[in-house]
Amino acid sequence: MKFVITIHQDEDGMFIAECPSIPGCVSQGKTEEDAERNIREAIRECLAVRAEKNMPLTVSTREVEVTV
Repeated sequence: MKFVITIHQDEDGMFIAECPSIPGCVSQGKTEEDAERNIREAIRECLAVRAEKNMPLTVSTREVEVTV
């Protein structure tokens, strides 16, 4: 399966990775590469837990345009 992830650096310098289509699926790392590797594992674990609890594996995400 393919998932969109986001990665940003927090105020302490850690890289935070999230998978928007899986609520609560967040990880981090000292580098972007670490964060990406860690979110892959977090996605696997989140999907396993959601399947075990008979929850939908993902939620829908959308892209919207906002005028700024």
